This record gives sequence, C-alpha cells and structure tokens, in this order.
Amino acid sequence: MDDDQVCSITGGDARVVIDLALADPAWLEDIPDAASTVERACLAALDKACRGPGLAVSLVLSDDDRVRRLNREWRTIDNATNVLSFPAIECRAGELPVPQPGLPADTAIELGDVVLARETVLREARDGAIPDEHHLSHLVVHGCLHLLGY
Repeated sequence: MDDDQVCSITGGDARVVIDLALADPAWLEDIPDAASTVERACLAALDKACRGPGLAVSLVLSDDDRVRRLNREWRTIDNATNVLSFPAIECRAGELPVPQPGLPADTAIELGDVVLARETVLREARDGAIPDEHHLSHLVVHGCLHLLGY
C-alpha cells in the first residue's frame, strides 16, 4: 500500500490506536468526513465490546478492485464485498484479548485489519436508502467485532 495516505489516531481514553489508510481518495469525495466516521465507529465498537487492555486496529478505506483481490486471495471468493476483517490474533467473543508473550504489558494488542470497499459500501447504502455515513459506521463496527471473535 505504498500510495496510501496513512494516519494514526489515538482515540477515546488513549486506549485504542487506529491506523487509518486511505487507499482510495475517492472516499473523501463521496463521504467528506469518512475518516472521522470510521474513527467514531471503531472506538464505539471497541469501547462497548472490549473494555480493558490497550488495542490497535488498522482500518483501510479501499475500493472494490482491491477488496476483490483480497477476497479472492484469502477466501477464494472472486468478487468484491463490503468489508473484510483480517484478525492478527485469535479472539473469543466476549473474552479480553491476550497480549502476545514477551511484549511489555503496556503494549497495545494488535487486533488486525478491517478493509472496506467504497463502491460496494455506497451502492448498498443507496440501494437500502441508508445514509452513506450510517452504513459505513455499521460496517466498521461489524468488522471490528469480527476481529474480537464475534
């Protein structure tokens, strides 16, 4: 993702670090506040579902082509989908994630990556008469919950 625009956001009570990659700048044309929308949704999901340890998540605002390639490579499904989650560790729903052995106690636990496909997300929102920001938020929460084992 060499051409992506990347920023790091520390949210909420500084317990969650979000690495946000803008792989498709068209997101900002369609949803100008996409970055703050995904930040709020991710923080809300993690605050509700996983109180406790420091956490880190990577969010990628991508496009259908990239998500299709990822879906084909990792799930052997040759089409785009709205959101893909790639857990970095195995979590069980409802249980706190466990830090990797040997890391300092204050190191944020890397949960994994959530990748969103702009064209599919927008098409679904419009087909369902849902505000784009609402559908994007819903899918970020969905992806973050998958990282937590739900």
